[in-house]
Amino acid sequence: MKVMPLPILALCVGLVALIAFIVPKVVRAADKAPAVTPPAAVGIDHSAYDKLLKKYVNDKGLVNYKGFKADEKTFDQYLDLLNKNPPAASWSKGQQMAYWINAYNAYTIRLILNHYPVQSIKDIGTKIQIPFVTTPWASKFFSIGGTKMSLDNIEHGTLRKKYNDPRIHFALVCASISCPRLRNEAYTADKLERQLDDQGRDFLNNPTKNKPGKETAQLSKYFDWYKGDWTSNGQSVANWVNKYSTTKIDNKTKISYLDYNWQLNEQ
Repeated sequence: MKVMPLPILALCVGLVALIAFIVPKVVRAADKAPAVTPPAAVGIDHSAYDKLLKKYVNDKGLVNYKGFKADEKTFDQYLDLLNKNPPAASWSKGQQMAYWINAYNAYTIRLILNHYPVQSIKDIGTKIQIPFVTTPWASKFFSIGGTKMSLDNIEHGTLRKKYNDPRIHFALVCASISCPRLRNEAYTADKLERQLDDQGRDFLNNPTKNKPGKETAQLSKYFDWYKGDWTSNGQSVANWVNKYSTTKIDNKTKISYLDYNWQLNEQ
């Protein structure tokens, strides 16, 4: 039998001792590591937000911000749910869109609460507001999946860019009188198509927001600001108006745009 040289034997004994010292520490460290919550596989439950909307938003879409302020703990728990569960690739298109629409509207309410009382969302931030730079919508005041985001990131960087559905403009509410009505229910994948179409009908047939007529039509500035969205895929502003308005227009109708009322949509 060959005898192992003493230097090699000493080295082996040292390695064994080192392993015996390190392994338990690694195991203990792993035991102490915080558990990582995997993203929800099939969307998230918006029922908590739904209850708040039913409680603090009336049929006209006006918001009881004082009520939301009083229920801030429950509201923030919902926002935390959004942060911890960003849409996964396994979610359906409807689940993803419902998530982002709810997130936009919920974080808009959060922004107002952060600065409440205010007369207008445009009173928030600097006096000189540069679009996509210094407006309230450009402020990265919340996180989704641990990434700092702004309302612009949701609307322009996600919903408009990824889903190519102009009906989102009937659903996103910027806390102002001239915005579409804030629904007093959360958007959900199973009802999303009906909800978006209902928002379109409500918006186009509300004379404070749109005044269509065959000869002349006074429309929301949405149809000017987002004209590229309404005219994509061979569509036109007239097509979208006629899809939801009881008063029809055509390509010869002279269109102008109503002044936008930025007053807070408060009860």
